[in-house]
Amino acid sequence: MGKSVIIIGSGFASLSASCYLAKQGFDVSIYEKNKTVGGRARQFVRDGFTFDMGPSWYWMPDIFESFFNDFGKSPSDFYQLDKLDPAYNIFFSDDVMTIGDSMDKICREFERIEKGSAEPLRKFIKKAQDNYEIAIHKIVLRPGLSPMELVTKDTIVRLDQFFKSISKEVRKRFKNPKLIATLEFPVLFLGAKPNKTPSFYSFMNFADFGLGTWHPKGGMYQVIKAMELLSKELGVKIYTDQTVTKIEVTRSKATGIKVNGNTIKADIVLSGADYHHSETLLDQQYRQYSEAYWSKKTFAPSSLLFYVGFDKKLQNVSHHNLFFDTSFEQHAKEIYDSPKWPEAPLFYANFPSITDASMAPKGCETGFFLIPIAPGLEDTLDLRNKYFEIILNRFQKLTGQKVENSMLFKEDFCVNDFIDQYNSYKGNAYGMANTLLQTAFLRPKLHSKKVNNLFFTGQLTVPGPGVPPALISGKLVSELIVEHQKK
Repeated sequence: MGKSVIIIGSGFASLSASCYLAKQGFDVSIYEKNKTVGGRARQFVRDGFTFDMGPSWYWMPDIFESFFNDFGKSPSDFYQLDKLDPAYNIFFSDDVMTIGDSMDKICREFERIEKGSAEPLRKFIKKAQDNYEIAIHKIVLRPGLSPMELVTKDTIVRLDQFFKSISKEVRKRFKNPKLIATLEFPVLFLGAKPNKTPSFYSFMNFADFGLGTWHPKGGMYQVIKAMELLSKELGVKIYTDQTVTKIEVTRSKATGIKVNGNTIKADIVLSGADYHHSETLLDQQYRQYSEAYWSKKTFAPSSLLFYVGFDKKLQNVSHHNLFFDTSFEQHAKEIYDSPKWPEAPLFYANFPSITDASMAPKGCETGFFLIPIAPGLEDTLDLRNKYFEIILNRFQKLTGQKVENSMLFKEDFCVNDFIDQYNSYKGNAYGMANTLLQTAFLRPKLHSKKVNNLFFTGQLTVPGPGVPPALISGKLVSELIVEHQKK
């Protein structure tokens, strides 16, 4: 058996890394704080209703395909994948936009809203596709060790796209505020305001319109279960209900962890837990980043989440729904510029049982509601209830139906839960934002600068927030560990 690796946490990045390392012959063990694997992508089941607790959008299917292909597998070996049509609906105060499953359908919808917008949309998405090819197949596959990783013939000719914002790029081509909001929405997955996100990240628009929105039957947790099964087939050992309280270091070298009061030895320690929390498991002299460093960083939002079981089928909604009937810009300011609870929040509603009957009892609906909020806000039951009432009233008005008396139960999850269950810095939900000054080599490092054989993976390091980047992060750190062992 090869050298032993302990992995802290069992989210997408950790499971990804475990598979790649086990394939390379390492003896891999995962220690997970919670009762089930998955990290933020855990599953909640109650009374026949099934909820994805975190990620619910399956974008960039090529990344998932590539991951499983690396092990001689395919997603279809583990779960059924369906392309959604419509991909999602966007509710404005006076209209509903439907984003279909093809460019032709989307162009027709753009034309309905703004005459003459289809042609600039096709050109914009073609440029976004070129950026996608460069970003996904070249840039994000680099470990963030040096600024030279970004210097290629492809990026040099697109240098201006790193200094212009996606917002400016969109508004140059489109004037209708509904189309602008629709095209600026995907970069929210990167955790930053559109006017702070480089226009190169338009590749997210290709991920949206070009590759489409998909659904694994049974929910996103099916991907976690597939990765868990694959990792175990490769020999990975997984231990749940295991709270890691310290990363052991001897003479500036990681030697293991302390978990549930016991010391477990290992040749290499890899943390897929929150990066800031992971460093608090080290003695002070071994931490790379100060509290001042973390406090100055731009973090992606936290979320107020509601999991609701309805005793009837809902009307006038699709699987994914965005409610943009209030000011996009004002809500963004209340997340990033002047952090506070939003006065009129945008929100997202997901009803997976509309397309997947397995996720709710017959004749019922599984409902997942999300309000993005600034991390670190005060979190009380009164605030949670207040905001649920706000969005429920708007939901009923915009969809033309009464649902408040059809709720069998409601569970909520917010800042305090992100901190308690995931050790999340300030209760953030999506990690560190991908702004220009927090991209690639400017993000926290995969390999500790102070402790030998200590590595990190996940959404606070490269490539950044999101499920596909987490899969890539696990691959990158595994390659770095393999390379490091050769020295």
